[in-house]
Amino acid sequence: MSGLGLVGCSGSGAASNGGSTGSADSSSAKKVSGSVTAVGSTALQPLVEAAAEKFMETNPDVQITVQGGGSGQGITQISQGAVQIGNSDVFAESKLSNPDDAKKLIDNKVAIVGMGPVVHPEVSIDDVTLDQLKGIFTGAITNWKEVGGQDLAITVINRASGSGTRATFEGAVLGGAKVPESFKPQEQDSSGTVAKMVAETPGSISYLAFSYFSDKLKALKVGGVEPKEETVETNDWTIWAYEHMYTSTSPDEATQAFIDYMLSDDVQGSLVEQTGYIPVTGMKVTRDASGNVTKK
Repeated sequence: MSGLGLVGCSGSGAASNGGSTGSADSSSAKKVSGSVTAVGSTALQPLVEAAAEKFMETNPDVQITVQGGGSGQGITQISQGAVQIGNSDVFAESKLSNPDDAKKLIDNKVAIVGMGPVVHPEVSIDDVTLDQLKGIFTGAITNWKEVGGQDLAITVINRASGSGTRATFEGAVLGGAKVPESFKPQEQDSSGTVAKMVAETPGSISYLAFSYFSDKLKALKVGGVEPKEETVETNDWTIWAYEHMYTSTSPDEATQAFIDYMLSDDVQGSLVEQTGYIPVTGMKVTRDASGNVTKK
């Protein structure tokens, strides 16, 4: 788990639940002071870190610390009051032992994250079906030749069980299919580690947020659909999630200021896409905590 200590500030105001952009201007906003710790999703971490860096440029009186640890940790810590912000790729209802406890939190949807399967660049295929992907991640398919590739053993790399990226991927790909207890792929705690291991391990496959895609990896199509912003917006690419920044229902001034900045035009108008995420405003569909998708 990596951490980033940052300094910054922005304007105050009511938190948003829907991810709509605001008009806050960090250069003219009211000065605030205090410390904010944001913990959780490593898929969301690059965006929060980048925003916090900009946040600190004009306001030296707020200390912001951004850490990973996974969505489960983020939701647990914000629900316990241990941090000011819990970052998550999944709705809090899916991680809390009592889903009603989510009502004690404010859900700030700051972006959409697209996720997809990635393989070592020397894997010869470019496209898999959803059923083939399910077979790989349940251990039923163990060699790339079984899906039209070369004769090469498949090495599956999973995220740890608390990962929101894993929950999102398995929800979209496995669809509730049981994974045999005998199938025990290796697990990694962060998206950054997964990206490094897939790049270095012949025959390997895992899944990452689009923001972690690079020329050191090969991102696969699924059923002929490319993993990109346009296909996520229409739900043709179904492996995606909201990026949530949960706060308490009464966040302190510094926390509210940072959330306002995350929802401002400064971030939503450019930084979201610059860091590989998708603005909530571009989505042609919505998805609720139960996974139901509705066209706007």
